[in-house]
Amino acid sequence: MSTLPQPTIAWQSPDDPRKPLVVLLHGRGSRETDIIALANHLPAGPAYAAVRAPLAEGPGFAWFANRGIGRPISASLTETMAWFTDWLDGVAPAGRPVILVGFSGGAAFAGGLVLSDPDRFAGAAILYGTLPFDAGVPTTPGRLQGIPMFVAHGDADSVIPAELLRSTWSYLTEESDAQTIAIRSAGGHSIGQDDATALARWITDLQEP
Repeated sequence: MSTLPQPTIAWQSPDDPRKPLVVLLHGRGSRETDIIALANHLPAGPAYAAVRAPLAEGPGFAWFANRGIGRPISASLTETMAWFTDWLDGVAPAGRPVILVGFSGGAAFAGGLVLSDPDRFAGAAILYGTLPFDAGVPTTPGRLQGIPMFVAHGDADSVIPAELLRSTWSYLTEESDAQTIAIRSAGGHSIGQDDATALARWITDLQEP
């Protein structure tokens, strides 16, 4: 039996199960009330929910125990992904499209979820973060074939190790066979207005038949 807490969710507005669901995943040491504001810059149409990570971390919360920045411990990531999936299956049963949007540590968590079960998601956005390499989820060539992915990195990002950012960019744009929209900025470890605009356009395009 899991010892993790019941999920705490911030909704932009009351959920409507007839709408696609966009799940926002905050960074390490942050919380759901911080990242839900991103929904104000994203298109109308989907429902938007931000989930609080289950592990206490400083003033906020984390998605997994790690062995260094951007490097999840496999057993911890497996446990928290199962915890998240239990919640998700309750609010988004089969047939409801789900898009993941993760920032920093939340990006690694989103990456773990989509790599673990690519067919479960309508797409995933990796914002200023890395995929969880060497953490028990497959990162084999072609793993995300045809899956819509969005990645945004900043050239001045000094938080996520540079080699992990390079590997993530290379995997998503070349090796994974995903349908990837990739954008770079000169900025550091934060989501800028240009990122939000491009992300909004990507989400809008996912909703078009």
